[in-house]
Amino acid sequence: MSDSRILVAGSPVDNIDMQGVVRHAETMIQQREKCTIFAMNPEKAIAAREDPELYECLNSAGLLIADGIGIILASRIHGVAFRERVPGSELMPKLCQMAAKNGYGVFLFGAKEEVNKNAADKLVEAYPGLQVVGRQNGYVSEAQTPALIEKINSSGAQLLFVALGSPKQEYWMSRHQEQLNVIIQQGVGGTFDVLAGNVKRAPALWRRFHMEWLYRLLSQPQRFLRQSRLPAYVWLVIRSRIGLVKT
Repeated sequence: MSDSRILVAGSPVDNIDMQGVVRHAETMIQQREKCTIFAMNPEKAIAAREDPELYECLNSAGLLIADGIGIILASRIHGVAFRERVPGSELMPKLCQMAAKNGYGVFLFGAKEEVNKNAADKLVEAYPGLQVVGRQNGYVSEAQTPALIEKINSSGAQLLFVALGSPKQEYWMSRHQEQLNVIIQQGVGGTFDVLAGNVKRAPALWRRFHMEWLYRLLSQPQRFLRQSRLPAYVWLVIRSRIGLVKT
């Protein structure tokens, strides 16, 4: 757990910027100290209040990055000045850039086979020298998991990116952390789809005004059910701020 860990409306999150996360990951690899990185956003904050296992997964993580603008706004309401938002989809490329510079191997686990392969190819193209030492699509049964863990360990990877979606990736990473030899694990959700070109990120102007969530909702209506948690989070933040809810 990081020294930068604070509670925002009862949700654990680390007040750390992008550069700080990359530096921390590099230090952990050099010192061979395992670190799991999860993203925190309003949807996950509400889900964790309803799911004790998910809350434990998140709270025991090495780093919990403030992925959603809702977390940043909530922190301001609680009088905490966050350094910056750290989108998980932007952190993964930064970690790959660091890995390429230092000769660290990375392993990609998750998504469909074509998406996984295309994401790996795009990363190698973007970061010359990057060693994608292994990859595996996300269609792995419980019975096949021991073989997957052996595959990851045999690859010699220092970094593992897991794209199974939440909360499945948080469960998987937490349950198998002790069996894995990788130093850095990051849960990346749909980032492989973005890297592969299957899903477009919001235009820069939308991101600048912190409206990426709205762009994604408009372009992917199937996300509406997930986004329906946002009003519940706003209400939680308000009640937490005025002391009407135990955090």
